[in-house]
Amino acid sequence: MSTGTLLAIIIPIVVVIALAAVAVSLLMRRRHLRERFGPEYERTVEGSDSRLAAERELRERERRHDSLEIKPLPPVSRDRYTREWSSVQEEFVDRPADAVHDADRLVTSLMHERGYPTEGFEQQMKDLSVEHGTTLQHYRAAHEVETLSTRKRATTEQLRGAMVHYRALFDELLSDGGGRAQPAGS
Repeated sequence: MSTGTLLAIIIPIVVVIALAAVAVSLLMRRRHLRERFGPEYERTVEGSDSRLAAERELRERERRHDSLEIKPLPPVSRDRYTREWSSVQEEFVDRPADAVHDADRLVTSLMHERGYPTEGFEQQMKDLSVEHGTTLQHYRAAHEVETLSTRKRATTEQLRGAMVHYRALFDELLSDGGGRAQPAGS
C-alpha cells in the first residue's frame, strides 16, 4: 500500500476520532452543568442567545463561585439564625409585610456570613445558582413579593408564600447547602 493511500485512510479516521472526542467532551460538560445548576440551567439557556453562550455564562459563574470563600456556619451562628428565623415567623402574625422584609434581610445576612457577596440581587442570584440552583426559584419568587410589598401591593397570601420561599433558601443556606462548602480556614 502506498503512503498516499495509507494517509487517505488514516487522516479521516483520526479526524472522526477527534470529532467524536470533542462531541463527548461537550456532552459531558453539558451534563455536568445541568446537574450542578438544576432548573437554573434551562432558565439560563432560555434567556440566552444560544446554548453555548448560556453554558459559557454558567462556567463563568462556577469560576467566580470557586474564587469565593464560602464557609459553613459555626454552631453558635446557626443557633442564632434559627432563633432569629423563629422571631421573624412570629412577627408574621401581626406584621406580615415587616416579617417578609425581615426574612429578606435575614437571608441576606446569612448569605454574607457564609461568604457570598451581597452587592445586588442579580449577582446574588448568579452566585447562589452554582450551589443552590434547585432552591433559587424560591428566592426569586420571595424577592418578587418583597418588592411588591415595598410598594404596598402584596396580598397577605403572597406574603405568606414569600415566607415559605424564603424559608426554603434559608434552610438550605443554614445547612451548608448539601455540604459542598469549604471548611473554615481553607
